[in-house]
Amino acid sequence: MWFQQMHPEWQEALAAERPLLDRLEAQLGSLPNLAPRADLVMAAFATSPASVRVLIVGQDPYPSPGVAVGRAFAVAGSKLPGSLRNIFKELTTDIGVGPLDGDPEPDLTCWQDQGVMLLNRHLTTLEEQAGAHFAAGWEDFTDAVVRHLVASCPYLIVVLWGAQAQQLKKTLQSDFAAAGESLFVIEGVHPSPLSANRGFFGSRPFSAINRQLQLHGLEPIDWFI
Repeated sequence: MWFQQMHPEWQEALAAERPLLDRLEAQLGSLPNLAPRADLVMAAFATSPASVRVLIVGQDPYPSPGVAVGRAFAVAGSKLPGSLRNIFKELTTDIGVGPLDGDPEPDLTCWQDQGVMLLNRHLTTLEEQAGAHFAAGWEDFTDAVVRHLVASCPYLIVVLWGAQAQQLKKTLQSDFAAAGESLFVIEGVHPSPLSANRGFFGSRPFSAINRQLQLHGLEPIDWFI
């Protein structure tokens, strides 16, 4: 079950959301063309919420069969979709590390292990149908996820890429305001090939994240592990 697939601390934090998650699983979990696979839907919740320092929010999973792995922008295999390819391109430009110096693994577990949570606004879609579950109810669930992190993390950097992610700032306006200086928000264009040239390239989010972490006495993220 999806609720049990989360880290125990997430289960405790989101206990009030269990009926919603159970409803979503009953409605969507057995679909044969679900993306990602049902056993991967909650992969972003495998680590403790207390470990999260950076939250990167995207839109919904890649709809290409067998690609999505339950972490926003991450993929299975070595073939990179356009969004992840653009993320790596901007990362190289921003941090100044070339391809010969190493690239992150495409499943991005190396980021998750360092406290980077990769959360889609909607945790599922259907194969070959981007945005299929925008009206399913995932927004209420991810609102609760972000609300918990904003309220509980001593210092949190939230990265909102694209319009779907940026809705969070309006929806959770009072929560963001209450967090004060313990929250730093970066808003940007989605890295999709359809929009990356309209402001994602050149935005340098990765160095900005590390700069803010270091200003607060925290270890920077090694983006190229």
